[in-house]
Amino acid sequence: MALTGRTALIAALGALLVGFLLPGWTGLLAVELPLLLAILYDLGRAAPVRKLLFTRSGDTSVRLGEPAQVHLTVTNPSGRPLRARLRDAWPPSVWPPGAEIAASRHRLAVPAAERRRVTTHLRPTRRGDHRAARVTVRSYGPLGLAARQGSHSVPWTVRALPPFTSRKHLPARLSRLRELDGRTSVLTRGEGTEFDSLREYIPGDDTRSIDWRATARQSAVAVRTWRPERDRRILTVLDTGRTSAGRVGDIPRLDAAMDAALLLAALAARAGDRFDLLAYDRRVRATVQGRTAHDLLPALVSAMTSLEPALIESDAHGMAAAVLRGAPQHSLVVLLTGLDPSPVEEGLLPVLPLLTRRHTVVVASVADPRIAELAGNRGTLDGVYEAAAAARTQTERHHTAARLRRHGVTVVDATPAELAPALADAYLSLKAAGRL
Repeated sequence: MALTGRTALIAALGALLVGFLLPGWTGLLAVELPLLLAILYDLGRAAPVRKLLFTRSGDTSVRLGEPAQVHLTVTNPSGRPLRARLRDAWPPSVWPPGAEIAASRHRLAVPAAERRRVTTHLRPTRRGDHRAARVTVRSYGPLGLAARQGSHSVPWTVRALPPFTSRKHLPARLSRLRELDGRTSVLTRGEGTEFDSLREYIPGDDTRSIDWRATARQSAVAVRTWRPERDRRILTVLDTGRTSAGRVGDIPRLDAAMDAALLLAALAARAGDRFDLLAYDRRVRATVQGRTAHDLLPALVSAMTSLEPALIESDAHGMAAAVLRGAPQHSLVVLLTGLDPSPVEEGLLPVLPLLTRRHTVVVASVADPRIAELAGNRGTLDGVYEAAAAARTQTERHHTAARLRRHGVTVVDATPAELAPALADAYLSLKAAGRL
């Protein structure tokens, strides 16, 4: 192992002092002195660390869980070649577990007055901005006995974006949307639909859709076709209070809610509806309003990236007031929140009449699949107790959902993997029924 900087000098002076103090120091010095001179020579020939120049390049954003590359260019302006080990330090959240040591350490050789580049491979495990820490360089002499060490600050930020894993469900929902939109033979009629065109009657059509005036002007029976109205307003509210911090499986509830909101936004944009976002706990954490279909998803991803759960109880009255201010006209209001009995009964239920009086309301919540697994566990005594606790949790959750439905609320309660497609299906069903 090589000695570094001051350590090498202190070791050399200490060895000389010991050699003088011990009996027979002349013979000892004859052995130690060449080694000490070699260490000092090696230290003197090591390239200086403080004069090194650093620049960064590479990725500045990446979807959560995907790889990113950050390049570090090292310039050696001195007249001595650089033989070094380099550590490119980042927060632990940019590495998979156990990968930090291998990914952050590099061996480096830079001739005098030249430059070389090393690449650090990142794979963020948390959303948000990840900033580089310090670059530490240990510069070795030609003999490898001593080294100089120093650190430099080389700023760089990699933003980990929400992964949008539910994108795979979009094609199937778009196919159903095309059916609702009148591009196939499946057409709907409701109070939220508008007239599309006339066509000839086919056995099985709703007789209420027959246009008798048009029939009188032609030889065939004509029926009216309808399509869902466009330009409807959707306001999605992300509850960023304490319940959103709980982890279900490998992800926080807030991340699962974000993924569902992204799928709903992509579907609404294709349907021609307006989509706004509000993140709230006791104050507004983020808003996205008035975006066109082209820039909606980038704006949502940017707003969601830095969101973190606040470990406080959400203010339902303040949230309702923010919704009413942000959506003065009839809208579809989607609340992505929890179904825990106490917060719903004490917070959400008292303010629901204010929302349902003006808006169509959907409450979507992340269910824990582990609860269903425990409810079916009967193999051991401990398993019976766990099953009883899980069954009670399920009963309370179903009771809370039933109370919300009695207020005219559509409830979507699904696991993280199923929440996004279930919420998209609820939106399409409301659109088909003309309730938007």
